[in-house]
Amino acid sequence: MSWLPVALLAVPLLGALLLLVSPTVLRPWLRVYGLVVSGVALALAVVMVATFDYGQAARPQFAVDREWISGLGLHFHLGVDGISLPLIALTALLTFLCFVYLSWGDARGPGQLLRPRAGGGRPRALVFTLLVLEVGMIGTFLALDLLLFFVFFEIVLIPMYFLIAIWGGKGRRGASIKFILYTLLGSVVMLLGLLLVWARTGTLDIIALGQAHGAGMPRAVQILAFVAIGAGLAVKTPMWPLHTWLPDAHTEAPTVGSVLLAGVLLKMGTYGFARIAIPVLPEGAAAVAPWLGAFAVVGIVYGALACLAQRDLKRMIAYSSVGHMGFVLLGFATLTTVGINGALFANVAHGLITGLLFFLAGAIKERYGTADMRALGGGMLATLPHLGSVLTFAAIASLGVPGLAGFWGEMLSLFGAFQPAGGLPRGLFLTFMVIGGLGAVLTAAYFLVMLSRVTHGRPERAQAVPAAALSGASGVGGRPSDGSALPDSERVAGAIKGEGGVGGWVLRDIQGYEFAAWVPLIVLILLFGLWPKLLLSLTTPAVQTLLGALS
Repeated sequence: MSWLPVALLAVPLLGALLLLVSPTVLRPWLRVYGLVVSGVALALAVVMVATFDYGQAARPQFAVDREWISGLGLHFHLGVDGISLPLIALTALLTFLCFVYLSWGDARGPGQLLRPRAGGGRPRALVFTLLVLEVGMIGTFLALDLLLFFVFFEIVLIPMYFLIAIWGGKGRRGASIKFILYTLLGSVVMLLGLLLVWARTGTLDIIALGQAHGAGMPRAVQILAFVAIGAGLAVKTPMWPLHTWLPDAHTEAPTVGSVLLAGVLLKMGTYGFARIAIPVLPEGAAAVAPWLGAFAVVGIVYGALACLAQRDLKRMIAYSSVGHMGFVLLGFATLTTVGINGALFANVAHGLITGLLFFLAGAIKERYGTADMRALGGGMLATLPHLGSVLTFAAIASLGVPGLAGFWGEMLSLFGAFQPAGGLPRGLFLTFMVIGGLGAVLTAAYFLVMLSRVTHGRPERAQAVPAAALSGASGVGGRPSDGSALPDSERVAGAIKGEGGVGGWVLRDIQGYEFAAWVPLIVLILLFGLWPKLLLSLTTPAVQTLLGALS
């Protein structure tokens, strides 16, 4: 089955290349082309999950190891273990659901991006960009060579830049430039750290480096390499205070861009800690762990306080990611099986929950024409009961209620801080645990404030809402079927009252394509929340092998 990793990369790559060589032939099929290609990739990921040997989750499976550049001793080395398998499946699933959301939406919803005549523009470029992005994301989780990891890690930057710059909101140019500058600078620093490891060990093989447990690298070299590699990974995570590119990128990105950015791209940074930084540089990890934990808990509290100050729904969700990634980094900083298991669990849970939240934020903005929570007027449970209910579910899952996936990662990370690895200052980590617990309380606060503003209360006549994007029972592109424009206040008032309004304008509840894109995420959030062993039994053996460097 060694063909599976290659096929997982080849399917979206060939799909993207085919768009370049046969643009006119495929143009009529663009609305389903990306759906089919990403669906095949998802099917391959499902086959990988089904045929994975769970009794040997600690060792790489489906391995491919071919000489790449003989003069430098580089290898095209791919493989899957218990750490990477959940993230590969998550990537394939979210990419497919993004195409479901795009392909089945009509001209008044997200589907307009794939309809040149409906105002979307560049539909072929959009499909191409998303497929190339999928190649880079999956390749990062498959790579078992340091340089190959770096190549895939960098591939994602260009398509995500264009996704924000071309299909983003009004501030897309500034947001895309900030994204590319921050991430490229972080990548340069990370590359220096990787080259330092190569210079001291003479190999780029991640498996061999992990088994060597830092042999051949003095403690000072390991600390320097860990700081360099960790800084590059921290930018992508993002860790406070290297997070400032994230809110703008999320706010301006199109819905599918925000989903993939939060659901997968942030995981590439945290995955690098588990795959490279901690096992390859154990002494460096032990020395830097207290600092990593300190930055993590500052990010938890800062993210929660920043969320309380936000008015824009997408921006609030973006800042919540800073806090949630803080729990992931805190789990890694404990250097324990419990803590790192919690970090890996929180990684997957955050991808599912925050991916769903950004889908919902996009749906709300498409209906109301704004993501400003005060301008929405409240009362969504009365006007759009199904959409309001799913938003409530996603918010409750994100704040870490027991029985849903968000609970286990945060709880295990905090529990790992209660008893960190030997040699780490327990008193300091107990302080981290207390501060992280305070951050969890603040998480509940800002989500409850958001729900009180958006879903509860009586619907108001929100005249401040720019309703250019309101969905209509008739007409396309913000006008009734007779072609006349309507005053924003009249259209909004009619929609909020649940009436036809002037010209028959109404707000539509959850549509079929939205239901199809969101239900798999809801099911998995419930499944992993009620049965966490599904993930923990997969990651535990791999984590124990990873921590062999510190035992």
